[in-house]
Amino acid sequence: MLEMTREEFEELVAEALDRIPPELTRLMDNVAVFVEDEPPAQDPELLGLYEGTPLTDRGEWYAGVLPDRITIYRNPTLRMCEDRESVVAETEVTVVHEIAHHFGIDDERLHDLGYG
Repeated sequence: MLEMTREEFEELVAEALDRIPPELTRLMDNVAVFVEDEPPAQDPELLGLYEGTPLTDRGEWYAGVLPDRITIYRNPTLRMCEDRESVVAETEVTVVHEIAHHFGIDDERLHDLGYG
């Protein structure tokens, strides 16, 4: 497995978030991004996870709720990548993928757009 500290990986996630166009980040609402080392045991290859209510599903009832949660998993990413450049690329794809879920874009559409 490629070696990278948690701090280094968190910085890559922050850099990927910084590359999201400002016109999109301004639209993000009530969402927090976290880095964890390992995904849930039932899905050990999971690179990222969106948990919450997509913007497209929110209605008048949506108030006073906890933030949506995007989690990016460090170790599965490091296990699948051969070098730092591929970690950077995979992290960016994963961050975009999970943010897209926040905007209500499903996996099928993401695959069509090249964010498998």
